Amino acid sequence: MNGDEEFFDAVTGSDFENSSGDFSEASQKAPGALRVDPSKSNGLGKVGERPPQENGVQKHRTALPAPMFTRSDFSIWGILKKCVGLELSKITMPIAFNEPLSFLQRITEYMEHVYLVRRASLQPQALERMQCVAAFAVSAVASQWERTGKPFNPLLGETYELTREDLGFRFISEQVSHHPPISAFHSEGLCQDFLFHGSIYPKLKFWGKSVEAEPRGTITLELLRHSEAYTWTNPTCCVHNVIIGKLWIEQYGTVEILNHRTGDKCVLHFRPCGLFGKELHKVEGHIQDKNKKKLFIIYGKWTECLWGIEPTAYESFRKQERRGESPRKAQLEKADADMAEAVPEAQDTVQVIPGSRLLWRINTRPPNSAQMYNFTSFTVSLNELPAGMEKVLAPTDCRLRPDIRSMENGNMDLASQEKERLEEKQRAARRERAKDEVEWQTRWFHQGRNPHTGAPDWLYSGGYFERDFTGCPDIY
Repeated sequence: MNGDEEFFDAVTGSDFENSSGDFSEASQKAPGALRVDPSKSNGLGKVGERPPQENGVQKHRTALPAPMFTRSDFSIWGILKKCVGLELSKITMPIAFNEPLSFLQRITEYMEHVYLVRRASLQPQALERMQCVAAFAVSAVASQWERTGKPFNPLLGETYELTREDLGFRFISEQVSHHPPISAFHSEGLCQDFLFHGSIYPKLKFWGKSVEAEPRGTITLELLRHSEAYTWTNPTCCVHNVIIGKLWIEQYGTVEILNHRTGDKCVLHFRPCGLFGKELHKVEGHIQDKNKKKLFIIYGKWTECLWGIEPTAYESFRKQERRGESPRKAQLEKADADMAEAVPEAQDTVQVIPGSRLLWRINTRPPNSAQMYNFTSFTVSLNELPAGMEKVLAPTDCRLRPDIRSMENGNMDLASQEKERLEEKQRAARRERAKDEVEWQTRWFHQGRNPHTGAPDWLYSGGYFERDFTGCPDIY
Protein backbone atom coordinates (compact mmCIF):
# COMPACT_ATOMS: atom_id res chain seq x y z
CA MET A 1 0.00 0.00 0.00
CA ASN A 2 1.03 3.57 -0.62
CA GLY A 3 1.65 5.59 2.54
CA ASP A 4 -0.65 8.44 1.55
CA GLU A 5 -3.21 7.82 4.25
CA GLU A 6 -3.13 9.43 7.66
CA PHE A 7 -3.38 7.21 10.71
CA PHE A 8 -5.71 8.60 13.33
CA ASP A 9 -8.02 7.31 16.01
CA ALA A 10 -11.12 8.88 17.47
CA VAL A 11 -10.57 11.18 19.83
CA THR A 12 -18.86 10.29 18.54
CA GLY A 13 -35.45 12.58 30.67
CA SER A 14 -36.22 11.76 33.85
CA ASP A 15 -36.55 14.38 36.57
CA PHE A 16 -33.17 16.02 37.15
CA GLU A 17 -33.62 16.05 40.90
CA ASN A 18 -33.96 12.28 41.06
CA SER A 19 -30.51 11.32 42.34
CA SER A 20 -31.18 7.62 41.91
CA GLY A 21 -31.75 8.29 38.21
CA ASP A 22 -33.50 6.13 35.63
CA PHE A 23 -30.83 6.13 32.97
CA SER A 24 -31.75 3.02 31.02
CA GLU A 25 -31.68 3.24 27.26
CA ALA A 26 -35.45 2.91 27.18
CA SER A 27 -35.81 6.04 29.34
CA GLN A 28 -33.76 8.18 26.95
CA LYS A 29 -36.43 8.66 24.28
CA ALA A 30 -36.83 12.33 23.53
CA PRO A 31 -40.20 13.69 24.61
CA GLY A 32 -42.19 14.88 21.64
CA ALA A 33 -39.78 13.52 19.05
CA LEU A 34 -42.33 11.19 17.49
CA ARG A 35 -44.56 14.12 16.59
CA VAL A 36 -42.13 15.16 13.87
CA ASP A 37 -43.28 14.44 10.31
CA PRO A 38 -40.10 13.22 8.60
CA SER A 39 -41.67 13.55 5.14
CA LYS A 40 -41.95 17.30 5.69
CA SER A 41 -38.61 17.81 7.37
CA ASN A 42 -36.50 15.68 5.04
CA GLY A 43 -38.03 15.93 1.59
CA LEU A 44 -38.78 12.25 1.15
CA GLY A 45 -42.29 12.58 -0.20
CA LYS A 46 -45.51 11.30 1.35
CA VAL A 47 -45.37 9.10 4.41
CA GLY A 48 -47.20 6.32 2.61
CA GLU A 49 -44.42 6.14 0.03
CA ARG A 50 -41.65 5.34 2.46
CA PRO A 51 -40.92 3.52 5.73
CA PRO A 52 -42.13 5.41 8.82
CA GLN A 53 -38.66 6.58 9.88
CA GLU A 54 -35.98 8.62 8.17
CA ASN A 55 -33.77 5.74 7.07
CA GLY A 56 -36.42 3.06 7.08
CA VAL A 57 -35.18 1.67 10.40
CA GLN A 58 -37.53 1.02 13.29
CA LYS A 59 -35.79 -1.76 15.18
CA HIS A 60 -32.03 -1.56 15.21
CA ARG A 61 -29.80 -4.59 14.97
CA THR A 62 -28.19 -6.00 18.09
CA ALA A 63 -25.16 -7.75 16.55
CA LEU A 64 -22.72 -7.43 13.65
CA PRO A 65 -22.88 -9.90 10.74
CA ALA A 66 -19.52 -11.45 11.71
CA PRO A 67 -17.40 -11.52 14.88
CA MET A 68 -14.25 -9.47 15.34
CA PHE A 69 -11.17 -10.64 13.43
CA THR A 70 -8.19 -11.64 15.59
CA ARG A 71 -5.18 -9.32 15.58
CA SER A 72 -2.83 -11.85 17.17
CA ASP A 73 -1.06 -12.65 13.89
CA PHE A 74 -0.07 -9.03 13.21
CA SER A 75 2.70 -6.90 14.64
CA ILE A 76 2.36 -3.14 14.75
CA TRP A 77 6.03 -2.76 15.70
CA GLY A 78 7.31 -3.32 12.18
CA ILE A 79 5.30 -0.31 11.07
CA LEU A 80 5.79 2.07 13.97
CA LYS A 81 9.38 1.42 15.13
CA LYS A 82 10.72 4.31 13.00
CA CYS A 83 8.01 6.73 14.14
CA VAL A 84 8.85 7.29 17.82
CA GLY A 85 8.11 10.90 18.77
CA LEU A 86 6.71 11.75 15.35
CA GLU A 87 3.21 12.62 14.21
CA LEU A 88 1.62 9.55 12.66
CA SER A 89 0.87 11.01 9.24
CA LYS A 90 1.17 9.15 5.94
CA ILE A 91 1.39 5.80 7.74
CA THR A 92 -0.70 2.98 6.27
CA MET A 93 -1.87 0.47 8.86
CA PRO A 94 -2.93 -3.14 8.19
CA ILE A 95 -6.69 -3.45 8.10
CA ALA A 96 -6.55 -5.92 10.99
CA PHE A 97 -6.06 -2.93 13.31
CA ASN A 98 -9.26 -1.27 12.09
CA GLU A 99 -12.82 -1.54 13.29
CA PRO A 100 -15.66 -1.61 10.72
CA LEU A 101 -16.65 2.03 11.10
CA SER A 102 -15.59 5.28 9.51
CA PHE A 103 -14.26 8.05 11.76
CA LEU A 104 -17.39 9.98 10.75
CA GLN A 105 -19.48 7.27 12.40
CA ARG A 106 -17.33 7.35 15.51
CA ILE A 107 -18.00 11.08 15.79
CA THR A 108 -21.70 10.26 15.66
CA GLU A 109 -21.24 8.30 18.90
CA TYR A 110 -21.22 11.67 20.67
CA MET A 111 -25.01 11.44 20.31
CA GLU A 112 -25.50 8.22 22.25
CA HIS A 113 -26.42 10.13 25.41
CA VAL A 114 -28.21 13.00 23.66
CA TYR A 115 -30.97 12.83 26.28
CA LEU A 116 -28.61 14.89 28.46
CA VAL A 117 -28.84 17.74 25.95
CA ARG A 118 -32.62 17.56 25.91
CA ARG A 119 -32.61 17.52 29.70
CA ALA A 120 -30.36 20.59 29.75
CA SER A 121 -32.79 22.43 27.51
CA LEU A 122 -35.59 21.84 30.02
CA GLN A 123 -33.70 23.16 33.06
CA PRO A 124 -34.75 26.64 34.25
CA GLN A 125 -31.43 27.49 35.94
CA ALA A 126 -28.10 28.05 34.18
CA LEU A 127 -26.22 26.03 36.81
CA GLU A 128 -28.43 22.99 36.24
CA ARG A 129 -28.02 23.34 32.48
CA MET A 130 -24.24 23.40 32.84
CA GLN A 131 -24.36 20.22 34.92
CA CYS A 132 -26.19 18.44 32.09
CA VAL A 133 -23.84 19.82 29.44
CA ALA A 134 -20.82 18.70 31.47
CA ALA A 135 -22.28 15.20 31.75
CA PHE A 136 -22.87 15.19 27.98
CA ALA A 137 -19.26 16.21 27.31
CA VAL A 138 -17.99 13.34 29.47
CA SER A 139 -20.45 10.84 27.99
CA ALA A 140 -19.17 11.70 24.49
CA VAL A 141 -15.91 9.82 25.15
CA ALA A 142 -17.44 6.94 27.13
CA SER A 143 -17.91 4.74 24.05
CA GLN A 144 -14.11 4.68 23.59
CA TRP A 145 -13.66 2.51 26.70
CA GLU A 146 -11.84 -0.66 25.57
CA ARG A 147 -12.20 0.41 21.93
CA THR A 148 -8.70 -0.32 20.65
CA GLY A 149 -9.60 -0.63 16.98
CA LYS A 150 -8.81 2.22 14.60
CA PRO A 151 -11.72 3.64 12.59
CA PHE A 152 -11.32 3.91 8.83
CA ASN A 153 -10.00 7.24 7.64
CA PRO A 154 -12.84 8.98 5.77
CA LEU A 155 -12.28 9.63 2.10
CA LEU A 156 -12.40 13.24 0.96
CA GLY A 157 -16.05 14.07 0.40
CA GLU A 158 -17.33 11.11 2.41
CA THR A 159 -20.49 11.75 4.42
CA TYR A 160 -22.54 10.11 7.14
CA GLU A 161 -26.08 10.87 8.19
CA LEU A 162 -28.19 9.57 11.04
CA THR A 163 -31.71 10.44 12.07
CA ARG A 164 -33.06 8.97 15.29
CA GLU A 165 -36.63 10.09 15.87
CA ASP A 166 -36.75 8.05 19.08
CA LEU A 167 -33.81 10.09 20.43
CA GLY A 168 -34.93 13.36 18.86
CA PHE A 169 -32.05 14.34 16.57
CA ARG A 170 -30.62 14.21 13.08
CA PHE A 171 -26.92 14.33 12.24
CA ILE A 172 -24.79 14.97 9.15
CA SER A 173 -21.00 14.90 8.80
CA GLU A 174 -18.58 15.35 5.92
CA GLN A 175 -14.86 14.81 5.42
CA VAL A 176 -13.91 18.31 4.31
CA SER A 177 -10.12 17.92 4.12
CA HIS A 178 -7.68 15.06 3.56
CA HIS A 179 -4.36 16.83 4.28
CA PRO A 180 -4.76 17.50 7.16
CA PRO A 181 -7.72 15.20 7.86
CA ILE A 182 -10.68 17.30 9.04
CA SER A 183 -14.15 15.95 9.78
CA ALA A 184 -17.02 18.44 10.16
CA PHE A 185 -20.36 17.59 11.74
CA HIS A 186 -23.72 19.20 12.45
CA SER A 187 -26.63 17.87 14.50
CA GLU A 188 -29.95 19.41 15.36
CA GLY A 189 -32.88 18.53 17.61
CA LEU A 190 -36.02 17.48 15.82
CA CYS A 191 -37.96 19.68 18.24
CA GLN A 192 -35.77 22.68 17.37
CA ASP A 193 -34.31 22.69 20.88
CA PHE A 194 -30.57 22.44 20.16
CA LEU A 195 -27.74 22.60 17.63
CA PHE A 196 -24.54 20.61 18.08
CA HIS A 197 -21.64 21.12 15.68
CA GLY A 198 -17.89 21.19 15.26
CA SER A 199 -14.86 20.14 13.23
CA ILE A 200 -12.39 17.52 14.44
CA TYR A 201 -8.76 17.07 13.37
CA PRO A 202 -6.80 15.04 15.93
CA LYS A 203 -3.02 14.92 15.92
CA LEU A 204 -1.46 11.56 16.76
CA LYS A 205 2.02 10.73 17.99
CA PHE A 206 3.72 7.43 18.72
CA TRP A 207 5.77 7.28 21.93
CA GLY A 208 7.29 3.81 21.77
CA LYS A 209 4.68 1.96 23.80
CA SER A 210 1.64 4.16 23.22
CA VAL A 211 -0.21 6.18 20.60
CA GLU A 212 -1.47 9.57 21.78
CA ALA A 213 -4.28 11.47 20.07
CA GLU A 214 -4.19 15.17 20.86
CA PRO A 215 -7.61 16.74 20.25
CA ARG A 216 -7.93 19.63 17.84
CA GLY A 217 -11.09 21.48 16.96
CA THR A 218 -13.88 23.14 18.94
CA ILE A 219 -17.17 21.48 19.83
CA THR A 220 -20.19 23.75 20.13
CA LEU A 221 -23.57 23.08 21.71
CA GLU A 222 -26.36 25.65 21.38
CA LEU A 223 -29.47 25.48 23.58
CA LEU A 224 -31.87 27.45 21.42
CA ARG A 225 -34.60 27.97 24.03
CA HIS A 226 -32.13 29.76 26.29
CA SER A 227 -30.03 31.49 23.60
CA GLU A 228 -26.98 29.83 25.14
CA ALA A 229 -23.87 28.44 23.48
CA TYR A 230 -21.29 26.16 25.11
CA THR A 231 -17.89 25.35 23.63
CA TRP A 232 -15.18 22.86 24.61
CA THR A 233 -12.41 20.60 23.31
CA ASN A 234 -12.17 16.87 24.03
CA PRO A 235 -9.46 15.38 26.28
CA THR A 236 -6.39 13.58 24.95
CA CYS A 237 -6.86 9.89 24.22
CA CYS A 238 -3.96 7.45 24.61
CA VAL A 239 -3.75 3.78 23.59
CA HIS A 240 -1.14 1.85 25.59
CA ASN A 241 0.78 -1.37 24.86
CA VAL A 242 0.61 -0.99 21.08
CA ILE A 243 3.79 -3.08 20.72
CA ILE A 244 3.25 -5.93 23.17
CA GLY A 245 0.75 -6.77 25.88
CA LYS A 246 -2.94 -6.05 26.23
CA LEU A 247 -4.10 -2.77 24.72
CA TRP A 248 -5.80 -0.32 27.08
CA ILE A 249 -7.06 3.25 26.78
CA GLU A 250 -7.00 6.29 29.00
CA GLN A 251 -8.25 9.84 28.60
CA TYR A 252 -6.42 12.72 30.21
CA GLY A 253 -6.19 16.49 30.12
CA THR A 254 -8.33 19.45 31.12
CA VAL A 255 -11.64 20.16 29.42
CA GLU A 256 -13.09 23.65 29.86
CA ILE A 257 -16.75 24.18 28.96
CA LEU A 258 -17.71 27.82 28.61
CA ASN A 259 -21.24 29.22 28.67
CA HIS A 260 -20.81 32.24 26.40
CA ARG A 261 -23.98 33.95 27.63
CA THR A 262 -23.43 33.80 31.40
CA GLY A 263 -19.66 33.44 31.61
CA ASP A 264 -20.03 30.29 33.72
CA LYS A 265 -17.33 27.70 33.14
CA CYS A 266 -17.01 24.01 33.93
CA VAL A 267 -13.42 22.82 34.38
CA LEU A 268 -13.05 19.03 34.16
CA HIS A 269 -9.77 17.22 34.83
CA PHE A 270 -9.49 13.81 33.19
CA ARG A 271 -6.84 12.25 35.40
CA PRO A 272 -3.93 10.32 33.88
CA CYS A 273 -3.53 6.77 35.11
CA GLY A 274 -0.53 7.51 37.33
CA LEU A 275 2.23 5.17 38.49
CA PHE A 276 -0.02 2.72 40.34
CA GLY A 277 -3.20 3.12 38.33
CA LYS A 278 -5.28 4.58 41.18
CA GLU A 279 -6.37 7.57 39.07
CA LEU A 280 -7.42 5.48 36.07
CA HIS A 281 -10.59 6.79 34.37
CA LYS A 282 -11.19 9.45 37.04
CA VAL A 283 -12.82 12.78 36.19
CA GLU A 284 -12.88 15.62 38.71
CA GLY A 285 -13.80 19.24 38.32
CA HIS A 286 -16.09 22.10 39.19
CA ILE A 287 -18.47 24.69 37.81
CA GLN A 288 -17.58 28.31 38.48
CA ASP A 289 -19.27 31.61 37.71
CA LYS A 290 -17.69 34.46 35.76
CA ASN A 291 -16.02 35.66 38.97
CA LYS A 292 -14.43 32.20 39.44
CA LYS A 293 -16.56 31.35 42.46
CA LYS A 294 -17.08 27.58 42.68
CA LEU A 295 -20.75 26.71 42.40
CA PHE A 296 -20.75 22.91 42.05
CA ILE A 297 -18.29 20.00 42.26
CA ILE A 298 -18.30 17.16 39.72
CA TYR A 299 -16.55 13.79 40.05
CA GLY A 300 -16.72 10.24 38.74
CA LYS A 301 -15.29 8.09 35.95
CA TRP A 302 -15.75 8.53 32.23
CA THR A 303 -16.16 4.75 31.97
CA GLU A 304 -18.93 4.52 34.58
CA CYS A 305 -20.82 7.52 35.88
CA LEU A 306 -20.66 11.15 36.92
CA TRP A 307 -21.83 12.68 40.19
CA GLY A 308 -22.18 16.21 41.49
CA ILE A 309 -22.32 17.82 44.94
CA GLU A 310 -22.39 21.22 46.58
CA PRO A 311 -18.89 22.64 47.32
CA THR A 312 -19.44 22.87 51.09
CA ALA A 313 -20.48 19.22 51.38
CA TYR A 314 -17.57 18.18 49.18
CA GLU A 315 -15.00 20.07 51.27
CA SER A 316 -16.44 18.67 54.49
CA PHE A 317 -16.08 15.12 53.18
CA ARG A 318 -12.51 15.72 52.01
CA LYS A 319 -11.54 17.09 55.43
CA GLN A 320 -12.82 13.91 57.04
CA GLU A 321 -10.90 11.88 54.49
CA ARG A 322 -7.66 13.72 55.27
CA ARG A 323 -8.16 12.91 58.95
CA GLY A 324 -8.21 9.25 58.04
CA GLU A 325 -11.94 8.82 58.60
CA SER A 326 -12.71 7.51 55.13
CA PRO A 327 -13.36 3.75 55.41
CA ARG A 328 -12.13 3.12 51.86
CA LYS A 329 -8.88 5.04 52.03
CA ALA A 330 -6.64 2.04 52.60
CA GLN A 331 -8.33 0.09 49.85
CA LEU A 332 -7.96 2.91 47.33
CA GLU A 333 -4.26 3.21 48.00
CA LYS A 334 -3.60 -0.50 47.65
CA ALA A 335 -1.53 -1.10 44.51
CA ASP A 336 1.40 -3.01 43.15
CA ALA A 337 4.40 -1.32 41.53
CA ASP A 338 4.38 -3.96 38.80
CA MET A 339 1.11 -2.48 37.49
CA ALA A 340 3.00 0.39 35.87
CA GLU A 341 3.60 -1.64 32.71
CA ALA A 342 0.51 -3.83 32.96
CA VAL A 343 -3.12 -2.95 32.48
CA PRO A 344 -4.20 -0.98 35.56
CA GLU A 345 -6.86 -2.57 37.69
CA ALA A 346 -9.88 -0.29 37.53
CA GLN A 347 -12.03 0.19 40.61
CA ASP A 348 -15.45 -1.38 40.22
CA THR A 349 -17.36 1.66 41.41
CA VAL A 350 -16.97 5.34 42.13
CA GLN A 351 -16.82 6.28 45.79
CA VAL A 352 -20.04 8.27 46.15
CA ILE A 353 -19.95 11.17 48.60
CA PRO A 354 -23.13 11.46 50.73
CA GLY A 355 -25.47 14.10 49.34
CA SER A 356 -24.28 13.69 45.75
CA ARG A 357 -26.56 13.80 42.73
CA LEU A 358 -26.21 11.36 39.84
CA LEU A 359 -25.66 13.29 36.60
CA TRP A 360 -25.02 10.45 34.16
CA ARG A 361 -24.44 6.70 34.01
CA ILE A 362 -22.99 4.74 31.09
CA ASN A 363 -25.30 2.42 29.14
CA THR A 364 -24.83 -1.30 29.66
CA ARG A 365 -23.04 -2.86 26.70
CA PRO A 366 -24.51 -5.86 24.91
CA PRO A 367 -23.33 -9.26 26.19
CA ASN A 368 -21.54 -9.99 22.89
CA SER A 369 -19.71 -6.65 22.85
CA ALA A 370 -16.23 -8.21 23.20
CA GLN A 371 -16.78 -10.11 19.95
CA MET A 372 -18.00 -6.93 18.25
CA TYR A 373 -14.98 -4.63 18.72
CA ASN A 374 -16.36 -3.60 22.13
CA PHE A 375 -19.16 -1.65 20.45
CA THR A 376 -22.06 -0.26 22.43
CA SER A 377 -25.63 -1.06 21.37
CA PHE A 378 -25.83 2.40 19.78
CA THR A 379 -22.58 1.81 17.86
CA VAL A 380 -23.68 -1.58 16.55
CA SER A 381 -26.55 0.12 14.73
CA LEU A 382 -24.51 2.82 13.00
CA ASN A 383 -23.52 0.85 9.90
CA GLU A 384 -26.70 -1.16 9.34
CA LEU A 385 -28.03 -0.95 5.80
CA PRO A 386 -31.53 -2.44 5.38
CA ALA A 387 -32.83 -3.11 1.88
CA GLY A 388 -33.82 0.09 0.13
CA MET A 389 -31.87 2.47 2.34
CA GLU A 390 -29.21 3.01 -0.33
CA LYS A 391 -31.89 4.79 -2.41
CA VAL A 392 -32.36 7.32 0.38
CA LEU A 393 -28.72 7.95 1.30
CA ALA A 394 -26.28 10.24 -0.44
CA PRO A 395 -23.93 8.19 -2.68
CA THR A 396 -21.05 9.41 -0.49
CA ASP A 397 -22.46 7.92 2.73
CA CYS A 398 -19.92 5.65 4.41
CA ARG A 399 -22.50 2.89 4.82
CA LEU A 400 -21.85 2.32 1.12
CA ARG A 401 -18.07 1.93 1.49
CA PRO A 402 -17.16 -1.56 0.23
CA ASP A 403 -14.08 -1.94 2.43
CA ILE A 404 -15.95 -1.22 5.67
CA ARG A 405 -18.86 -3.38 4.54
CA SER A 406 -16.54 -6.27 3.69
CA MET A 407 -14.78 -6.06 7.05
CA GLU A 408 -18.10 -5.99 8.87
CA ASN A 409 -19.09 -9.16 7.00
CA GLY A 410 -15.83 -10.86 8.01
CA ASN A 411 -14.17 -10.85 4.57
CA MET A 412 -10.80 -9.36 5.52
CA ASP A 413 -9.04 -10.08 2.23
CA LEU A 414 -11.71 -8.28 0.21
CA ALA A 415 -11.79 -5.46 2.73
CA SER A 416 -8.04 -4.95 2.37
CA GLN A 417 -8.26 -5.00 -1.42
CA GLU A 418 -11.13 -2.51 -1.45
CA LYS A 419 -9.37 -0.22 1.02
CA GLU A 420 -6.30 -0.10 -1.22
CA ARG A 421 -8.46 0.47 -4.32
CA LEU A 422 -10.33 3.37 -2.72
CA GLU A 423 -7.12 4.98 -1.52
CA GLU A 424 -5.58 4.75 -4.98
CA LYS A 425 -8.75 6.17 -6.52
CA GLN A 426 -8.57 9.08 -4.11
CA ARG A 427 -4.91 9.70 -4.95
CA ALA A 428 -5.65 9.59 -8.68
CA ALA A 429 -8.46 12.12 -8.25
CA ARG A 430 -6.13 14.41 -6.32
CA ARG A 431 -3.48 14.19 -9.05
CA GLU A 432 -6.12 15.02 -11.64
CA ARG A 433 -7.23 18.11 -9.70
CA ALA A 434 -3.63 19.24 -9.32
CA LYS A 435 -3.08 18.78 -13.06
CA ASP A 436 -6.13 20.85 -13.91
CA GLU A 437 -5.40 23.33 -11.09
CA VAL A 438 -8.85 22.73 -9.62
CA GLU A 439 -9.45 22.99 -5.89
CA TRP A 440 -11.66 20.54 -4.04
CA GLN A 441 -15.11 21.92 -3.25
CA THR A 442 -16.93 20.70 -0.16
CA ARG A 443 -20.64 20.05 -0.56
CA TRP A 444 -22.36 20.47 2.80
CA PHE A 445 -19.90 22.51 4.89
CA HIS A 446 -17.90 25.68 4.31
CA GLN A 447 -14.92 27.32 5.99
CA GLY A 448 -15.74 30.14 8.35
CA ARG A 449 -15.37 31.20 11.95
CA ASN A 450 -17.10 29.87 14.99
CA PRO A 451 -19.82 32.43 15.79
CA HIS A 452 -19.07 32.21 19.51
CA THR A 453 -15.28 31.91 19.73
CA GLY A 454 -14.21 33.55 16.49
CA ALA A 455 -11.81 30.67 15.81
CA PRO A 456 -11.59 29.07 12.34
CA ASP A 457 -14.25 26.41 11.96
CA TRP A 458 -16.23 24.44 9.40
CA LEU A 459 -19.91 25.36 9.40
CA TYR A 460 -22.92 23.54 7.98
CA SER A 461 -24.14 25.13 4.74
CA GLY A 462 -27.57 23.49 4.96
CA GLY A 463 -29.61 21.66 2.36
CA TYR A 464 -28.54 18.08 2.99
CA PHE A 465 -31.93 16.86 4.19
CA GLU A 466 -33.64 18.27 1.12
CA ARG A 467 -31.97 15.28 -0.55
CA ASP A 468 -30.76 16.77 -3.78
CA PHE A 469 -27.62 14.69 -4.24
CA THR A 470 -26.92 15.58 -7.85
CA GLY A 471 -23.28 16.45 -8.36
CA CYS A 472 -22.04 14.41 -5.38
CA PRO A 473 -18.51 13.11 -6.11
CA ASP A 474 -17.90 9.51 -7.12
CA ILE A 475 -15.60 8.43 -4.29
CA TYR A 476 -16.39 4.70 -4.10
